[in-house]
Amino acid sequence: MTDFNAWSASPGVLDDLLKGRRRFADLAAEDVHPVIRQKGVDMRIGIDISSLALKRQVRQIVLMAGDADFVPAAKLAGREGVDFVLDPMWSAIPQGLVEHIDGMRSVCPRPQKKDRTLANAALGIAGG
Repeated sequence: MTDFNAWSASPGVLDDLLKGRRRFADLAAEDVHPVIRQKGVDMRIGIDISSLALKRQVRQIVLMAGDADFVPAAKLAGREGVDFVLDPMWSAIPQGLVEHIDGMRSVCPRPQKKDRTLANAALGIAGG
């Protein structure tokens, strides 16, 4: 579940507002951003994995995450005979999760580091 109920601004913008260097009326769209938090998503996914495994509704589960919160669900799925495959999308995963998976593969392309020099030159920013 995504919880959205507030807006915020960067510390510099907030500092300017509090010190009177800016007015609220002068704020631009890029000065503020929504404060978004996810609550209980991992737990809900874990419950779904457990339910699918216990009801024998699947033979294989592919999880695209690498969070240690999924260790209990992966362990249960394995005990129930479900092939549990992990795609961490090239992120590091905790050893405790590695122990309870049957395979691991990232199918999305590995992210490349951006050349900040070229990007900055295109934007007219000095330095790297």
